[in-house]
Amino acid sequence: MVVKEDESAVGTVTLLTLDQLTERVQMSVRNIRFYTTKGLLPPPIRRGRSGYYSADHVARLELVRELQGHGFTLSAIEKYVAGIPANASPADIALHRTMLAPWMADSWQDCTRTELERRAGRPLRPADLETLEALGVLQRGARGGFLVSQSQLGVGLGLLELGYPIEAARAAAEVYAAHGRAIAEELYELFRTKVWPVYKEQGVSPEKIQEVVERLKPLSIASLVQAYESGMDETRRANIARRAR
Repeated sequence: MVVKEDESAVGTVTLLTLDQLTERVQMSVRNIRFYTTKGLLPPPIRRGRSGYYSADHVARLELVRELQGHGFTLSAIEKYVAGIPANASPADIALHRTMLAPWMADSWQDCTRTELERRAGRPLRPADLETLEALGVLQRGARGGFLVSQSQLGVGLGLLELGYPIEAARAAAEVYAAHGRAIAEELYELFRTKVWPVYKEQGVSPEKIQEVVERLKPLSIASLVQAYESGMDETRRANIARRAR
């Protein structure tokens, strides 16, 4: 059974039963009730003795599932959700989900140490593994295994062969992390204040907004690379000029 509730502010709202909600978000009744007790989900809307769920419940559960998929712990999910206003619309919550999606598609593959050394063509010392990890092409996996970046592993192994210092890899990782966070926060704020209000006023669907973000990703990445290359060229010229003086 589907219940429709009239609300002058938003028009007709479709309400779902608990069974319909579990089918919609592919979660168990137990998990939904657990998330409700943890404050990640508002209580059901009461209609007599029955409880029903709205698009807001669906959006929040989909956000929780997205956060889980990105490896967030329950406590981290609670902190993230707590930062979302209680009156946020389903479209507002969908924006959070959209901005969580990976900005670069990369294939990470499970790999044993034996397989990793076979691909490297030699035994790998602990320092070699730490260097690959610092370079961002290797992650520690379960049971002593590894996750390796399919697109960047060859680059990392090549740098090992050239004796790239692990201290440099660690320092570079810190630079990328610090500036990456700053850029991400500024771009997110720009999207939230300059792009999102325009689409929201036009009544654009969350799916359409997600398509906009997906189309922006390659342009944003290309712009960052171009800015980095220009900055490196300017730095090199400035250093040459300084030495000449």
